[in-house]
Amino acid sequence: MKAISCPRCSASNPIKSGIVKGRQRYHCKTCRYYFTVFKKGKSTEPYYVIKALQLYLEGVSLREIERLLGISHASVHNWIKKANLQLPQGPSYRPSYKVLSHTELNQFLQDPAALRKAGCMITELGDKFMVIRWERFRK
Repeated sequence: MKAISCPRCSASNPIKSGIVKGRQRYHCKTCRYYFTVFKKGKSTEPYYVIKALQLYLEGVSLREIERLLGISHASVHNWIKKANLQLPQGPSYRPSYKVLSHTELNQFLQDPAALRKAGCMITELGDKFMVIRWERFRK
Protein backbone atom coordinates (compact mmCIF):
# COMPACT_ATOMS: atom_id res chain seq x y z
CA MET A 1 0.00 0.00 0.00
CA LYS A 2 1.31 3.45 -0.92
CA ALA A 3 2.11 5.73 2.03
CA ILE A 4 -0.03 8.86 2.26
CA SER A 5 1.77 12.13 2.92
CA CYS A 6 0.43 15.55 3.81
CA PRO A 7 0.14 17.88 0.79
CA ARG A 8 0.92 20.91 2.97
CA CYS A 9 3.98 19.84 4.99
CA SER A 10 4.87 16.48 3.31
CA ALA A 11 4.79 14.66 6.66
CA SER A 12 4.17 10.94 6.38
CA ASN A 13 2.10 10.55 9.54
CA PRO A 14 -1.54 11.43 8.70
CA ILE A 15 -4.35 9.51 10.39
CA LYS A 16 -7.75 8.61 8.98
CA SER A 17 -10.43 11.12 9.90
CA GLY A 18 -13.73 9.97 8.35
CA ILE A 19 -15.14 9.95 4.84
CA VAL A 20 -16.26 13.02 2.87
CA LYS A 21 -18.23 12.61 -0.40
CA GLY A 22 -17.12 8.99 -0.67
CA ARG A 23 -13.41 9.77 -0.23
CA GLN A 24 -11.20 9.00 2.73
CA ARG A 25 -10.37 12.08 4.79
CA TYR A 26 -7.03 12.40 6.59
CA HIS A 27 -5.70 14.59 9.41
CA CYS A 28 -2.00 15.49 9.62
CA LYS A 29 -0.67 15.27 13.16
CA THR A 30 2.22 17.63 12.38
CA CYS A 31 0.48 20.66 10.86
CA ARG A 32 -3.13 19.81 11.84
CA TYR A 33 -4.30 19.97 8.19
CA TYR A 34 -7.32 17.98 6.94
CA PHE A 35 -7.21 16.66 3.37
CA THR A 36 -8.58 14.00 1.04
CA VAL A 37 -6.70 11.99 -1.57
CA PHE A 38 -8.05 12.29 -5.08
CA LYS A 39 -7.79 9.52 -7.64
CA LYS A 40 -5.70 10.25 -10.68
CA GLY A 41 -7.73 10.45 -13.87
CA LYS A 42 -7.28 8.26 -16.88
CA SER A 43 -4.66 9.69 -19.22
CA THR A 44 -3.54 9.02 -22.77
CA GLU A 45 0.07 8.57 -23.78
CA PRO A 46 1.58 11.78 -25.22
CA TYR A 47 2.48 9.85 -28.41
CA TYR A 48 -1.22 9.49 -29.29
CA VAL A 49 -2.02 13.11 -28.40
CA ILE A 50 0.76 14.39 -30.67
CA LYS A 51 -0.17 11.95 -33.45
CA ALA A 52 -3.84 13.00 -33.27
CA LEU A 53 -2.91 16.69 -33.47
CA GLN A 54 -0.56 16.02 -36.42
CA LEU A 55 -3.30 14.15 -38.27
CA TYR A 56 -5.76 16.97 -37.59
CA LEU A 57 -3.35 19.55 -39.01
CA GLU A 58 -2.88 17.36 -42.07
CA GLY A 59 -6.62 17.58 -42.75
CA VAL A 60 -7.81 14.22 -41.42
CA SER A 61 -11.29 14.51 -39.87
CA LEU A 62 -11.95 13.91 -36.18
CA ARG A 63 -13.98 10.76 -36.90
CA GLU A 64 -11.21 9.38 -39.10
CA ILE A 65 -8.66 10.06 -36.33
CA GLU A 66 -10.97 8.20 -33.96
CA ARG A 67 -11.05 5.17 -36.27
CA LEU A 68 -7.30 5.22 -36.87
CA LEU A 69 -6.02 5.71 -33.32
CA GLY A 70 -8.92 4.25 -31.33
CA ILE A 71 -9.33 7.47 -29.33
CA SER A 72 -12.64 9.28 -28.95
CA HIS A 73 -13.22 12.14 -31.37
CA ALA A 74 -14.41 14.21 -28.39
CA SER A 75 -11.01 13.74 -26.70
CA VAL A 76 -9.25 14.78 -29.90
CA HIS A 77 -11.51 17.83 -30.13
CA ASN A 78 -10.66 18.77 -26.53
CA TRP A 79 -6.92 18.46 -27.25
CA ILE A 80 -7.34 20.70 -30.30
CA LYS A 81 -9.14 23.34 -28.24
CA LYS A 82 -6.55 23.11 -25.46
CA ALA A 83 -3.70 23.54 -27.97
CA ASN A 84 -5.64 26.36 -29.68
CA LEU A 85 -5.07 24.84 -33.14
CA GLN A 86 -6.81 25.97 -36.29
CA LEU A 87 -6.61 24.50 -39.76
CA PRO A 88 -4.62 26.73 -42.10
CA GLN A 89 -6.68 28.57 -44.70
CA GLY A 90 -5.50 28.01 -48.22
CA PRO A 91 -6.25 26.35 -51.52
CA SER A 92 -8.78 23.56 -51.67
CA TYR A 93 -6.97 20.32 -51.03
CA ARG A 94 -8.48 16.97 -50.27
CA PRO A 95 -6.44 14.62 -48.08
CA SER A 96 -6.65 10.89 -48.61
CA TYR A 97 -4.79 8.34 -46.56
CA LYS A 98 -3.74 4.70 -46.57
CA VAL A 99 -2.41 2.61 -43.71
CA LEU A 100 0.34 0.33 -45.02
CA SER A 101 2.72 -2.28 -43.68
CA HIS A 102 6.45 -1.91 -44.31
CA THR A 103 6.36 -4.08 -47.46
CA GLU A 104 3.30 -2.29 -48.83
CA LEU A 105 5.01 1.06 -48.19
CA ASN A 106 8.06 -0.05 -50.20
CA GLN A 107 5.82 -1.09 -53.09
CA PHE A 108 3.92 2.21 -52.90
CA LEU A 109 7.10 4.29 -53.05
CA GLN A 110 8.41 2.36 -56.06
CA ASP A 111 5.29 3.24 -58.09
CA PRO A 112 5.94 6.61 -59.82
CA ALA A 113 2.22 7.09 -60.62
CA ALA A 114 1.35 7.02 -56.90
CA LEU A 115 3.47 10.10 -56.22
CA ARG A 116 2.53 12.13 -59.29
CA LYS A 117 0.53 15.40 -59.00
CA ALA A 118 0.06 15.25 -55.24
CA GLY A 119 1.74 16.21 -51.99
CA CYS A 120 2.60 13.30 -49.75
CA MET A 121 3.53 12.71 -46.10
CA ILE A 122 4.46 9.43 -44.42
CA THR A 123 4.03 9.05 -40.68
CA GLU A 124 4.49 6.15 -38.30
CA LEU A 125 1.29 4.68 -36.85
CA GLY A 126 2.24 2.01 -34.33
CA ASP A 127 3.82 -0.87 -36.27
CA LYS A 128 2.42 0.39 -39.60
CA PHE A 129 2.81 3.53 -41.68
CA MET A 130 0.24 6.07 -42.82
CA VAL A 131 0.59 7.77 -46.17
CA ILE A 132 -1.36 11.02 -46.47
CA ARG A 133 -1.73 12.55 -49.92
CA TRP A 134 -3.20 15.89 -50.93
CA GLU A 135 -4.84 16.48 -54.26
CA ARG A 136 -6.47 19.66 -55.50
CA PHE A 137 -10.21 19.55 -55.89
CA ARG A 138 -11.12 19.24 -59.52
CA LYS A 139 -13.83 21.68 -60.66
